[in-house]
Amino acid sequence: MTSKTSSAPLPPLSEADIAEYLINTPEFFQRHAEVLGSITIASPHGARAVSLHERQTELLREKIKGLEQRVMDMVRHGNENAAIAQKIHEWACTLARAIDPADLPQVAADGIQARFDVPQAALRVWGVAPQHQSAAFASGVSEDTRAFATSLTMPFCGPNLGFEATAWLPQPEVVQSMALLPLREGTIDSTTPAFGLLVLGSPDPQRFDATMGTEFLSRMAELASAALARLR
Repeated sequence: MTSKTSSAPLPPLSEADIAEYLINTPEFFQRHAEVLGSITIASPHGARAVSLHERQTELLREKIKGLEQRVMDMVRHGNENAAIAQKIHEWACTLARAIDPADLPQVAADGIQARFDVPQAALRVWGVAPQHQSAAFASGVSEDTRAFATSLTMPFCGPNLGFEATAWLPQPEVVQSMALLPLREGTIDSTTPAFGLLVLGSPDPQRFDATMGTEFLSRMAELASAALARLR
């Protein structure tokens, strides 16, 4: 009596199996160099078939083109950042040249509008010296807004949500996006209570988008804080 041994059929090779074999066996193409020359694949740039070498060249060109674009973007952003930094420097110099501290709030707001093409800007400060307490820039700030300013450790950028500070702007009804910059001693992210709030407004909903970078706005807040501390 004989016994028959049966073996299960081998599973078919998948594309992943073939790819793994070729990756793990680079000498395959050394032994079968003619295979490389005979392989043709569809070109993404048309219906024609190209050799594997041609396709590799196309991929390399595309990669180089992508890297060139990234370099161009980096250069463009670098130039834009340098231009913004120069504007901030000029604005800071304007603040430093102000002789009368009472002029500083208007000088700061006007400078932002002129140098950074911001449609509207205004600010309020509190805890000022007695001689400034009756000034417009030191009035009309609720305790809630003061507490809100203190809670900010970075500029707020986003849509006009009806903040009290919006009413400080010349035309609050047209503001679609805004930036709120807390004014305090030290760095913007410190826990020192705020003594003021700078508001920037624009009719463009995307001008002060919630996802925008705030590094330059933070520096502006700190510079304004240092200048406006003369009012206290």
